[in-house]
Amino acid sequence: MKVLSYNVNGIRAALNKGFAEWLKVSQADVICIQEIKALKEQVDTKVLEDLGYHHFWFSAQKKGYSGVAIFSKIKPNKVEYGSGIDHMDFEGRIIRADFDKVSIMSLYLPSGTNIDRLEYKFKFMDEFQGYINELKKEYPNLIICGDYNICHEAIDIHDPVRNKKVSGFLPEERAWLDGFINSGFIDSFRLLNSEPHHYSWWSYRANARNNNKGWRIDYALVSAPLKENIKRSFILPEAKHSDHCPVGLELNF
Repeated sequence: MKVLSYNVNGIRAALNKGFAEWLKVSQADVICIQEIKALKEQVDTKVLEDLGYHHFWFSAQKKGYSGVAIFSKIKPNKVEYGSGIDHMDFEGRIIRADFDKVSIMSLYLPSGTNIDRLEYKFKFMDEFQGYINELKKEYPNLIICGDYNICHEAIDIHDPVRNKKVSGFLPEERAWLDGFINSGFIDSFRLLNSEPHHYSWWSYRANARNNNKGWRIDYALVSAPLKENIKRSFILPEAKHSDHCPVGLELNF
């Protein structure tokens, strides 16, 4: 099973930049999408259906904002829209598809762009941890793909010294992600790749992408019982439909 995760920064914009053609070549069985910035009705979904994908959308209440989706060639047994926690679901940040041997979640964790949003980010993270602790009891084979808006370690950011007081690399955010991973997850990329300079997001400013001055904030976190199933993990920086790029893994069952 090949699973990808991609913050597309607007699905309609990504489609206009060749996303569908790229998706066809990618051969993904399941792709988790974040920041769709659209309602399902605003998207030409026939192009996805023509590629053989079932598609499931969970948009924010606010138009043109946030939102997540899952496209899958394998028909899920069940799709869960949201978490049941009102403030998370109002912003369209969680969708999950359950398959025979694994459950896959698309997550868009808030960014801390200002003090109010940073406070909300910590509230979200705290309640998300509790939600996942309970969910894992029912679905122990869980993969949480998405944009976490946090770099875990210094190796995951191009300039750890200058960014240590910037949201996304604050000590408190990193400590939360560390605790979340240690609660029973594996960073699938770091399991198989220990080299620096691998990033999944670049600022649009200062030619950051061409200079590879990036941040690794997109993850495919895999619950511990699936560790032996992880065959390959990777980042695809050559895909350029967004300020993010896709991350992914392959599992053997």
